[in-house]
Amino acid sequence: MAEATDGFPTQSEARGGVPRLVDMAGVDRDIFTSTDEPELEFDDDGTELSSAKEELAKEGEQGGPFRGGAITPDGLIDEDFEAELGTPQEEDAHSEFTDVERYGIVEVAGDDLYGRKVIVVSACKLPSNKNFDHQRLLEYIKHTLDKYVEQDYVLVYFHYGLHSSNKPKLSWLLQAYRELNRKYKKNLKTLYLVHPTNFIKVLWNIFRPFISAKFGKKLMYVNYLVELRNHLPFDQLTVPLPVLEYDAKKAAANKLQYPYEKEAHDGPSKTQQFGVSLQFIKANSGRVIPLVVEQTITYMRQIGGDEVEGIFRRCAPLTTLKEVQEKYNAGEPVNFAEYGDVHVPAAILKKFLRELSEPLLTFDLFEPITRLHFHDAPKRIMEVQRMLQDELPEDNYAILKFIMHFLVEVTQKAEVNKMTPSNVATVFGPNLAWSKGQANLSTIEPVIKFTQLLIENFDDVFLR
Repeated sequence: MAEATDGFPTQSEARGGVPRLVDMAGVDRDIFTSTDEPELEFDDDGTELSSAKEELAKEGEQGGPFRGGAITPDGLIDEDFEAELGTPQEEDAHSEFTDVERYGIVEVAGDDLYGRKVIVVSACKLPSNKNFDHQRLLEYIKHTLDKYVEQDYVLVYFHYGLHSSNKPKLSWLLQAYRELNRKYKKNLKTLYLVHPTNFIKVLWNIFRPFISAKFGKKLMYVNYLVELRNHLPFDQLTVPLPVLEYDAKKAAANKLQYPYEKEAHDGPSKTQQFGVSLQFIKANSGRVIPLVVEQTITYMRQIGGDEVEGIFRRCAPLTTLKEVQEKYNAGEPVNFAEYGDVHVPAAILKKFLRELSEPLLTFDLFEPITRLHFHDAPKRIMEVQRMLQDELPEDNYAILKFIMHFLVEVTQKAEVNKMTPSNVATVFGPNLAWSKGQANLSTIEPVIKFTQLLIENFDDVFLR
């Protein structure tokens, strides 16, 4: 049986000088002491824990779900790509899980900085365990994840707020781990465990021999919310008020700064490409189609990227993406051939769009996009024509058309690359439009459907 290695997420400094992450060996490397932690989540007499450990050991002997796996030099998980993508399910009637949905325990919070879907689970929203059906909760979690497990995604678990009156049984956690099998673990890239207690770390150390190195590498402890800003767009993250208040209290007790606002700086350099507006890029480069957009798509066309299975679905090594981004921002030439990985330009394109200060489809068009489903099909096409012609700025229109033309080419080779219009829209759409507030499933789905409509009706909606 493969044992998890000690090479867990490294410690580095977060913005504002806040120490970032603790290691997975259970050693809290935060130089500050934690205060006001929630009470222990499970019985601390060891009885239930001991039986759970025995059950895990038995599963391991039977070759259960705790299998070892290779770790790439970049610290990513080296996993086989599935033969075929599943088609995203249509949104089911809310009545199916109304009893669970109303608590907001599980939410979709847009994409992270690398274009991967973000699913948020908040322990503080769990109701009393005296009258709440945790089995239904597990079914709802699987129902939500089923929409996204065919692409790379991340989970954020806010641990604060789990206490004796709302905690599920440890046996339920074991059942959840078993039922959330390889289908769900395969494309999970990171599990951020926010505000872990000492008991959680002890629990991890006990279970560690039975959990594969592959899954262990995906778990990352986060002591303060500010640490998430290096990985997730904080203004899009769904953070419950009790968690915000606890984090602020913890930071104040440890005399830490609480810098959720972006740091003051002298402004971006003239060569900056990421994190600025399209207007800024045009003013400093004279280009309508940004260099990042033109070069990534041109390179993918040249090497037949539209025939690569899962193009736009897989994430490239994060160290490589950071290196390419820094080159673009510094005005240095980028040669994608040096990296030998078509997923690098594909991921860079999504990352560029996601980090624009205003989305390509603009904030003003977001609400009209969410209302499109009220129209029948013919009227929907006419309304999209009008929106693109009359409301989308001319430069944005040209960029969008340039990108969508390539996405159409990708879908035309779906038999080879497994990327149907629905699959492409699912992984690419959220990078084109988002609201100013927090994202959730109800706001993401219309954007995906809108993107699919643009792909499937390209000649009808782009009239110039």
